[in-house]
Amino acid sequence: MKKAKKTSQINDFFAILLFVILSLNSFAQNENEFYYQNSVYREEIKTVQIYREGSELSHPIYELGTDASLILKFDDLSGEVRNYYYTILHCDADWNESYILQNEYIEGFVENPLDDYAMSFNTTTTYVNYQLHIPNDRVNIKYSGNYILIVYEDQDMEKLVLTRRFHVLDPKVDVKGIVKKATFDPFKGDNQEVDFSIYHEKLNVSNPREDIKVVIMKNRRWDNAIRGLKPLFIKQNQLVYDYNKENVFKGGNEYRYFDIRTTRFNGENVFSTTFHRPYFHATLLEDEIRSNKKYFSYKEMNGNYVVESQDRVEDYDTECDYIFVHFTLRMDAQLLGGTVNVFGALTDWNANKSNEMTWNYESAAYELTLLLKQGYYNFQYVYVPEASTEAEEDVLEGSHVETENEYQIQVYHKGISGRYDELVGYQVLNSAN
Repeated sequence: MKKAKKTSQINDFFAILLFVILSLNSFAQNENEFYYQNSVYREEIKTVQIYREGSELSHPIYELGTDASLILKFDDLSGEVRNYYYTILHCDADWNESYILQNEYIEGFVENPLDDYAMSFNTTTTYVNYQLHIPNDRVNIKYSGNYILIVYEDQDMEKLVLTRRFHVLDPKVDVKGIVKKATFDPFKGDNQEVDFSIYHEKLNVSNPREDIKVVIMKNRRWDNAIRGLKPLFIKQNQLVYDYNKENVFKGGNEYRYFDIRTTRFNGENVFSTTFHRPYFHATLLEDEIRSNKKYFSYKEMNGNYVVESQDRVEDYDTECDYIFVHFTLRMDAQLLGGTVNVFGALTDWNANKSNEMTWNYESAAYELTLLLKQGYYNFQYVYVPEASTEAEEDVLEGSHVETENEYQIQVYHKGISGRYDELVGYQVLNSAN
């Protein structure tokens, strides 16, 4: 059950580059540049999710040898059933394609049709819902590491539809750590420090500084992930990453939220719900910047969302409708030197033209409209300086050491052969625990 369409056109150079990458091996690139990201290449493709089956809010990690599978879902608002295919590529810790052949890490077929789909039912917006389970009876994965799932049309990899990152874990090490107030943060005191150790009794690590790579993510964000840390201390079967500055994140603020699980009445933080044929519209309450406000604690989902309905439906995937959601952020003046974006899982943790807000001179506010599926959503307003790839949340949302954040630690190992990075450890730390 799934979907399709064009969001942004790929120029000729990028299309050729992608084809070469998909066909052969990737070229060398700088550590902070990625060929493979979470991307949607067609405007009609919406609500792309990948997670462990049964847990919509989970990180997409499949553990080798277990029964739990990953599930990919997306909607194609063209309303037409497309001839979609998919393939899976192994990547290194920096998301470049690995120097190993597909038939080494894939058991089964390397290219498969995406033929599990269903039409929307009783909705104002017609769409096709597609789903894919990994692994399945056509393809199984033998190696651990980073993987990119590529969906394309007509068995033509130049007709890209979407790409999605996921992980395969072979747990060979234990990761234990803590999140605390940053050791050296004497002025504002809003930073959080992530200290941890890797215990590798079951894994022979001959050269820890070269063979082990770690990635620390905050709330599953890739744009501000910390990478490249070397162990500060090397002990017997233990690697210690107890830094004071290199492992520090801004505390940020709790995510904003809104509820569009029904069109019959206004949900939380929704000012009005109207129907202008043929679409529903939800206008959110006007927002203000929070960088000058005190911290207020409340439960949220750290930037994620769930597709749900409070109406009488049996299948959220095919019976939830689409709604135009209108965001407004009031400010005294326009911010220069960068853009203001709506940010979170609802925008694939990307800040680009598709979620960039427009400044309204008459109302003195930033505005944006997004087409979203019924559900419960978290989001933030972020500022992105020109030429920067990192979204800055503290400019508009403020930053507090008390903020509840979830940190994901991934541990990669490159063995004697040095042919690929295997994912040998994964741990989630919470700043509130």
